[in-house]
Amino acid sequence: MDHLSAYAALLHQEASSAGSELLARAVAWVLAVLSVLVFLVLAGTALMLGLLQNQFHWVLLAVPGFALLLTIIAVFQARKPLQSERFPELKAQLDSDARALRVVA
Repeated sequence: MDHLSAYAALLHQEASSAGSELLARAVAWVLAVLSVLVFLVLAGTALMLGLLQNQFHWVLLAVPGFALLLTIIAVFQARKPLQSERFPELKAQLDSDARALRVVA
C-alpha cells in the first residue's frame, strides 16, 4: 500500500509541474493577444495624432513600439517547446518495478 501511495504522490508531483507549464503557456498567449490589441489601438492613435498635428514625434513610435515588443516577447515565450517527455520519473519507476518483478518471477 505504501508503494501505491508513493506512485500517487509521484504522479501528483509530475502532473502539477506539467499543469504549471501549460498554465504559463496559456498566460503568455493571453498576454500576446492583449498586447497586440493594445499595439493596434496605440498605433492607430499615433497615426491619427501624427496626421492631425502634421508633425512627427518619437513618442508616437515609442509607445506602440513598447506594446509590439511585449507582443514579440510573449509570443516567443508561448511558443517555447514543452518538455519533450511527460512523466519521466513515473515511467522510470514503473520500468524499474517491472524489471524487479521479472527478476523475482
